[in-house]
Amino acid sequence: MVVCKTKNEIEQMRRAGQVVGRTLEELAKNVRPGVSALELDRIADDFIRSQGCTAAFFKLYGFPEHICISFNEEVVHGIPSRRVLKEGDIISFDVGAIYQGWNGDAAMTFAVGQVSAQATQLLRVTQEAMMLGIEQMRLGHHLNDIGAAIQAHVDQYGYSIVRDWGGHGIGRKLHEDPHVMHYRQPTSGMGLRKGMCLAVEPLVNVGGPEVLVRPDKWTVVTKDGQLSAHFEHSIAITDGDPYILTMG
Repeated sequence: MVVCKTKNEIEQMRRAGQVVGRTLEELAKNVRPGVSALELDRIADDFIRSQGCTAAFFKLYGFPEHICISFNEEVVHGIPSRRVLKEGDIISFDVGAIYQGWNGDAAMTFAVGQVSAQATQLLRVTQEAMMLGIEQMRLGHHLNDIGAAIQAHVDQYGYSIVRDWGGHGIGRKLHEDPHVMHYRQPTSGMGLRKGMCLAVEPLVNVGGPEVLVRPDKWTVVTKDGQLSAHFEHSIAITDGDPYILTMG
C-alpha cells in the first residue's frame, strides 16, 4: 500500500533528509587514501547522532554497521571494515537517518584521488541519470517514467543498470511501497500522486547488469568484476517541482 504524506510529515522527513545530506558532505571531506571504511562508518554515526538522529541502517535486517560502504566493483550493501581507501578507488556511501520516526535515505559515489577516465565518466553519468529520473516525479507522470528516463541516459554510454535491486517508497519505514525500477517497463505503471515519497537510486555498471552476493550475505558485486556506481536521493511529489528531501 502506498502511503502519501502530509505537508507536515514531509517536512519531518526533510529534517531526516538534511542530516543524511550533511552526513554525505562530512564523509566527502574524509575521502582520501589511507582512511579505512570502518573509520568512515564511525564518522557518519557520530555526525548523525550529533544532529539528534539515529543511523537507519544499524541492525536493520541484521546489518552490522551504520552505513553501507562499497568499493569499485561492489555495487551496494558493502559492510564497513578495516579495508583502506587507495588512490584510484571509487567508493559509494549509502546513508540513512531517522528523525522522530521518519526516515531519510541517500547515496553518493566518490573518487579517491585521481581515478581513471572511465570511472570519472561512470560517476557523472550515474548522477545525471538519477537527476533525469527525479525530473519525471511530477503530477501527471507515472512511476515507470522514472526508470525510462534513467535507462535512456545510461544506454547512450553503453553502461547497464542493475535489475536485482531498485528504489522504494520511504516514510515511517525505510522501505515502503512502491518498488521503483530504474529501467524501462512495458507499461506506464501507477500514476504519481501528491505526497508520495520515493527513493530513486540507480545502480549503474560499466559492464553487464549481472551481480552476485558475497559470502557475507550482504555485499553485492558485479559478476564481471567491472566498476559500479550508486547515487540516490529521497524525493517528495508536490503540486510543482520534485522536492528533494536529502540535500544537505
